[in-house]
Amino acid sequence: MPVWLFTVLVVVALTLIGVVTRLGQHAEVDALYVVFAVFFSTNLFISYWEICLFHKRDYIEKRVAHWRERHEESGRSPLVEFLLAKVSLARPFSPTFWADAWAAYSMVDGSYVDRRTFGFNCDIANGYFTPAPTLVLYATFTVPFLPAVATGILAAMLFWQWVYVSTVYVASFFVAKRHRRLRPVQVFSYIVVPDSPWVLIPMLGIYVAVRLIVDGDYGVLGLM
Repeated sequence: MPVWLFTVLVVVALTLIGVVTRLGQHAEVDALYVVFAVFFSTNLFISYWEICLFHKRDYIEKRVAHWRERHEESGRSPLVEFLLAKVSLARPFSPTFWADAWAAYSMVDGSYVDRRTFGFNCDIANGYFTPAPTLVLYATFTVPFLPAVATGILAAMLFWQWVYVSTVYVASFFVAKRHRRLRPVQVFSYIVVPDSPWVLIPMLGIYVAVRLIVDGDYGVLGLM
């Protein structure tokens, strides 16, 4: 199974857990809830990749040469090649396999083979520190078990850090002039498009957080 399909299926499966649970509890699903269910599910899976980035950092540094040679030989994007690579169904969550995503991505942004950079460290931080609050928000957005005000405070903190960190990462990419090695279409495809959801959806999340705090209920998410 290709990486891109496996990734989609994992995110869909995690999303369906919440959607089906919500339907079972409330017999309806709000569109805004679905947006966050997909976002939370995606972050949980990517957090695993980021944990692999930390534990396999030596391996990633060695794999850069492989992807550089592949790119020189074929002229194809290492990222595209990785997305088309086959996931072993015997070991679908092999840390070594998923760490290779960062080696491939280092052809776009060398931050991920430089432990001193913001990009390397902010992604590791996201991998270790956001899964727990993400799970709490996902669960209470699905079946409210926390007071709306408490949920709003937690959501405001988590969503704001995503907006801040993602914005700083993109800014650091341009300040370090890494974009000069890429064509504009590559900058748009590999930097702007992937990072935009981590700014735009959390901005929407901040709005939801404020409503939860001010309203004191889950009405903004379609629950009364």
